[in-house]
Amino acid sequence: MAKINIQPLGTRILIRPLAQESKTTSGLYLPESAKEKPQTGEVVAIGDDESIKLKVKDKVLFAKYSGAEFKFENMEYLLLEANDVLARLN
Repeated sequence: MAKINIQPLGTRILIRPLAQESKTTSGLYLPESAKEKPQTGEVVAIGDDESIKLKVKDKVLFAKYSGAEFKFENMEYLLLEANDVLARLN
């Protein structure tokens, strides 16, 4: 992935949401309108606050309806507060 030209400020982090499975466990394909909002993503950039305990490329679980969604250079991103991150995924 190319370097992004967005720098979050303070305790904000920039996340690239990870795509959800478009097929159910029983093999049915879901249309876009039936999919839930993603709750996992990869950290792309972090703010300048020293208290943030995440690193770029960490996979995280975040609150479902948190943050601001936007599109930049044809990629979807989510900008949210670091305390909206619920867990780091291993």
